[in-house]
Amino acid sequence: MNLKQLAANLGLSQTTVSRALNGYPEVAEATRKRVLAAATQHNYRPNTRAQSLATGRAMAIGHVIPISTRHEMMNPVFGDFIGGAGEIYARAGYDMMLTVVPDDAEGTAYRSMAQRNSVDGAVIHGPRAGDPRIALLKEVGLPFVVHGRVPVDESDYSWVDVNNRRAFERATLHLADLGHRRIALLNGLETMDFAIRRREGFEAALAARSLPFLPALHRAEEMTESYGYEAASTMLALPEPPTAFLVSSLITAMGVRRAIEARGMVMGRDVSIITHDDDLGYFKNGGEVPVFTATRSSVREAGRITAEMLLGLIEAPDNGPRQHLLEADLTLGLSTGPAP
Repeated sequence: MNLKQLAANLGLSQTTVSRALNGYPEVAEATRKRVLAAATQHNYRPNTRAQSLATGRAMAIGHVIPISTRHEMMNPVFGDFIGGAGEIYARAGYDMMLTVVPDDAEGTAYRSMAQRNSVDGAVIHGPRAGDPRIALLKEVGLPFVVHGRVPVDESDYSWVDVNNRRAFERATLHLADLGHRRIALLNGLETMDFAIRRREGFEAALAARSLPFLPALHRAEEMTESYGYEAASTMLALPEPPTAFLVSSLITAMGVRRAIEARGMVMGRDVSIITHDDDLGYFKNGGEVPVFTATRSSVREAGRITAEMLLGLIEAPDNGPRQHLLEADLTLGLSTGPAP
């Protein structure tokens, strides 16, 4: 079925159907849902080549992924983000271009995309302090959205982020209110913006409860299971070990749990854990009752919002930067309890 046939079947103009499929805001929500349902029912797929010729666009979105020795992007979080963004791209007839490059070749990849007009926009992943990519994409004139933020003026570029500072502040206050006074922070790499903000929230909550920041109970590394196990094992062997851990990743939290159990202790009774849980599609935090108490945020939904924002910037580049801040829910699970 082509666009003309789909429009005739719906009793709508081809322009209205096209605009509904491409997410134009002037199309009524009821009409958009009706068009999308009909497109699914009749297995309609936009002709990307025809769209490209008609619009002068590449009908593709770029994602540049560095092969990093310090912050590996190819992980379950990235997979869920791409799954959410991909839903929106496909609905609008856009392809996704994934470019994997060495750490020092990201700038070249973005310049090449802009020069060859191979994509209509790009998503920046893993923003870090002093990130040069925002200035670069502004220079080459490629529409972009940052998944996250960088600690500069946040109003002059488009981004989608979770409120990491507030999430970790709430989590730390919850542990303090349970009576915990020696709280360990196992953070991500603190060159990354999300980790900087999480530490700020942690320290703000400690200060609010008149608790000291204890350097021996702080680590910042790549968020792997082995990192959680090794860091927790070291800290639990201290003369004054932590009674609670605040952890930046569900994967790392699993390593912390392994370290607790290796010492014959019980998670939630002897030692508490709160983790950041990105509500991943294929890596769930337990069933009806979560295993871990967690600050929960859907990264798949963040992918959808980012993609919709970027397509909107491509359609209307003069509308200015846009921002969307998501809040994380504090979900209680089996991993927390009163301080022993």
